[in-house]
Amino acid sequence: MTSSAAGDSSAGPMLRSWRERAGLSQLDLALRAESSSRHISFIETGRSRPSRAMVLKLAEQLEVPVRERNALLVSAGYAPHYPETPLDSPAMESLRADLERMVTAYEPYPALALNGAYQVLAANRGILMLLDGVAPWLLEPPVNAMRITLHPDGLARRIVNFREWRGHLLHQMERQLALLRSEPLRALYEEVTAYPLPPGGEETAGEASPFALPMVIEHAGRRLAFLSAVTTFNTPMDVTVSELAVETFLPAGPETAKDLQLLMP
Repeated sequence: MTSSAAGDSSAGPMLRSWRERAGLSQLDLALRAESSSRHISFIETGRSRPSRAMVLKLAEQLEVPVRERNALLVSAGYAPHYPETPLDSPAMESLRADLERMVTAYEPYPALALNGAYQVLAANRGILMLLDGVAPWLLEPPVNAMRITLHPDGLARRIVNFREWRGHLLHQMERQLALLRSEPLRALYEEVTAYPLPPGGEETAGEASPFALPMVIEHAGRRLAFLSAVTTFNTPMDVTVSELAVETFLPAGPETAKDLQLLMP
């Protein structure tokens, strides 16, 4: 066991916060990390400085986001473990191509790839179809999915159950902000929550799906209902990759599936 002479490391309190958020006791975490509750207690109170390997092991057992694992390491006096490679780097060329292939494979169902701040990295024809009528300024790079969805000049005025869908999206962002110290995400959240509500949008999703809230949107004289599913990468070894997501909008019923086939032959 290493003495806490390393100074005023904040790793202990941070780990305790993550453990409490996970709903685990010190004994639970110790068993998962093949340690002892006494050692976990010493780490959390600053009486013992965890090794680099122990920080990573505890972070893995607590399912700490990759970006925050680096923050834990820095707080314990170690260098970050996970690189953060810009998506436009040549090293990411194959990944960018994979994202394009993934979203294209879902056609005619809308699909798009996003980064951790909801910037659109790739989108298929299904998404482009739904964007018909969106204000041109919202489609200028960098395109942001939350802005397009929640701004009155975007999709908001065509989403039938807008207030329900808006509540779902804001709650999603709040959950992310509880896990990540992201200034861009915080700024985006504050921006979109301040948008004025469009007229209407008070209908509920009704019986469109008995197990998940759909987004119901009017398009080309039709009412389309979609269920959203988000896919992320397993065991990412890069901060950038860990925050990527592919969101697909699947038909919430046979009528929407049929309409999509007609709209995108």
